[in-house]
Order: sequence, then structure tokens, then C-alpha cells
Amino acid sequence: MRRLLTFLLPFACSLPAHAARPMTTDDARLTDAQACQVETWLHLHGQQKEWWALPACNPGGNFELTLGGALAYSEGAMQSGAQVIQGKTLFKALETNGWGIGLAAGYTTQPGNAHSGSPYFYVPTSFSFADDRVVIHTNLGYTRERENHQTRLTWGIGTELQASERLYVIAETYGQDKGNAYFQTGLRYWIVPNRVQIDTTYGSQFSHLREERWLSIGLRLISPALF
Repeated sequence: MRRLLTFLLPFACSLPAHAARPMTTDDARLTDAQACQVETWLHLHGQQKEWWALPACNPGGNFELTLGGALAYSEGAMQSGAQVIQGKTLFKALETNGWGIGLAAGYTTQPGNAHSGSPYFYVPTSFSFADDRVVIHTNLGYTRERENHQTRLTWGIGTELQASERLYVIAETYGQDKGNAYFQTGLRYWIVPNRVQIDTTYGSQFSHLREERWLSIGLRLISPALF
């Protein structure tokens, strides 16, 4: 499942997208055809904690629908949660040692602000090298911030490096046409290949490394064919 995130979390201020955990920059891939997946994670940012759950299904083979959200807590008190709905399709599926491209669009609200809804779209493009041991993803899109009536260009670039049969290292940076960019790096590990994955990341904003830093711990579950 790919990307819709990004408007979420502190990186929510940057790039609306939902990407396969733990990345924010989306890829030109979909949840397995006729299958579903659930991505869930804990996001820790200063005094704020966010519990995310994003179920997604691909019943027809080339259209993935994601619908989910988050519960946010600040200094022990619950805030309004976030909501996310996104559709995604591919024009060209990513192939080994090749490339892929797609289109995603959706609507999201941010944790702690139920009235900050933002429609968005972006184009995920991915490039595979060295038999998929190195994969680079790029995103380019727009989001409409309804609260302040502004339209922003969003962008992201990320890399997946396969360190072993089950372990991957990820690194990425993303942001908008205004303001400072964000970054994060982390690990992804398949407990059960193509079925159960755990991950963790550390990230921050380039201009506020201490103030904006965060940590996330996630779990991804992928079903066999259901439809």
C-alpha cells in the first residue's frame, strides 16, 4: 500500500500521501490484487502521541482504496482524531530493474484539528536497480489547505536499500514548495515474508532538529487473496 500520509504527523505538514510503512514518500506499487492490508503505528512527537490505523484493499487489481485515521493524545488528554481516505491506481506497474508510475488522490484531516481537511493528489514514480536491492521513489503533487485557503506543491524522494533477505533500510526527505523540508530514516523487517512486517523510524525537520524530532514504531499485515 502506498502512500497517503504526510499531511499526517509532524510530517503531516508537508506531503499528503500514504505510503507503505514506514515511508511517507509513496511508491508505484499497490496492495496485492484481491487482497487487503492494515498498516498501524505509534507516532511519538514531543508530548503528543498518535495511534494510526490505515486499512487498504485492492479488490479489482489496479485500484487501491485506503480508509483510516488516528487517535491523538497531548499531555494525556485526547484530541480530535485524524481521518484519511485515498484512492490509488497505476499507469505502469513497477518492474524489477525498470520503473513504474501511478496517481493517488484523497482527503485528510490532521490530528488535533478536525476542521483542517485537505484534498490532495500526487504522482508516485519508482525506479528499480540491482534486481530490486535499490529502489528509489519520487512524489510530486498538490494539496489544498482549506483552513488558510492555500494551494501547495508537495514533493518527496525516498530510497529503499535491501540489507538482507528480510531487512530493508529506508531514507527519505519531503516537503512543500514553502517552508523547510523534513527527513526520516529507519528499518523495515519482514517477520513473515510478504505477510507480516515491523518497522521503526526516526525523523525531524531540517531547520528544527531537536524541536520537531519524532519516533515511530509500526506493524504491517497483508492478507492472502480475499475477493
